[in-house]
Amino acid sequence: MRKVLRHFRRFPWVTNVTLYGCLYCGGDFVSQCLTSRDKMDWTQTRNVAIVAFSFHGNFSFFWMRFLERRFPGNSIRMVMRKLFLDQTVAAPLATSVFYTGMSLLEGKNDIMEDWREKFLNTYKTGLMFWPFMQFLNFALVPLYVRTTFTGCCAFIWATFLCFSRKSGDGTFAAALAWIPALPYYNKT
Repeated sequence: MRKVLRHFRRFPWVTNVTLYGCLYCGGDFVSQCLTSRDKMDWTQTRNVAIVAFSFHGNFSFFWMRFLERRFPGNSIRMVMRKLFLDQTVAAPLATSVFYTGMSLLEGKNDIMEDWREKFLNTYKTGLMFWPFMQFLNFALVPLYVRTTFTGCCAFIWATFLCFSRKSGDGTFAAALAWIPALPYYNKT
């Protein structure tokens, strides 16, 4: 474990962004495993990887560093400032980049279509998840692993986003609608 932590401290950008990107892709993989009955869509997973590695992981890493430099410490006042900025600046930007980036990589004519249809619902759903996760992150997690912690949370979030993009409307209720279809769900 010490070697892993030493690697995080020595190469924080590379390790955080790599782990974040892999976890985000894992969210797509899980989403497809839970909802697809045929076969995996590896092109979609590749597109999620491109968006995650080129934007989300890097943005998260530099955003966390910016917030900590601007609002140092973990007092309740500083944590609340970071949390407010995270939910009003970073969350809308990250959600927008996901929807438009995926549409762009898929070659859609209207890259804003998914964003227009799902952004507001997705943002509201995110407000039920991210503030609590980021509160823990800002209050308890050391800066050099904050992006990794966010990546672990993003694994769950990416699972939701990938489902929502494919067959949902950005709401939590739609994300859970597939549960009754699972083979083990109806067994008693």
